[in-house]
Order: sequence, then structure tokens, then C-alpha cells
Amino acid sequence: MKLWVALAGVGLLVAGNANAAMSQADGLALAQKNACLTCHSIDHKIVGPAWKDVAAKYRGDKGAEARLIAKVKNGGAGNWGSVPMPPNSQVSDADIKALVKFVLSLK
Repeated sequence: MKLWVALAGVGLLVAGNANAAMSQADGLALAQKNACLTCHSIDHKIVGPAWKDVAAKYRGDKGAEARLIAKVKNGGAGNWGSVPMPPNSQVSDADIKALVKFVLSLK
């Protein structure tokens, strides 16, 4: 019985780590794969906003993740200036979600 409880605890820790924040290296690799770094950087504006600025703007906003996922997928304009963000329909939904979670995790 004690072994089963211990194994269940290890299983919960492993499952919890699957939801842990992506490392900066992994986030940048995913961004590179999907050409995000053409317009964005972690700490300075290129064409689009710095991702740290995005994270700061939406910190504490419970609906931000869903809105940003939609904006990345469908494109949009007006929140960060006059240059529109083009739609990214070629990027998988899983990659978009992971990238948005990564951006929102930045401090």
C-alpha cells in the first residue's frame, strides 16, 4: 500500500511538470521554428512588441491566454501600434498555445 501511494505521488509530480513553464531555450527554439523571432524579441521591440512587455501588460488577466491565442492565430492590429500582426494559420494550435504560455510566463 505504501509503495502504491509513493508511486502515485511520483506520477503526480511528473504530470505537474508537464504543465510547468517552458524553459527560455525551449521557448526560443519553438519561436525560431515558427518564425516568430522575425518580428518579436524577448526584451526589445522589433516590429512587434517585446514579449516581456506583453507579459507585463497581461499579467493577472485571466482571459489573456485565450485572447492572445486567437490573436496569434487570426492576426490583428491596434494593441501595440499601427503595424498589424499577420495571421499565423500555418502554426499548429499546440505550438501557438505553448508560445503564448511561454510569453505570458516571462518576467
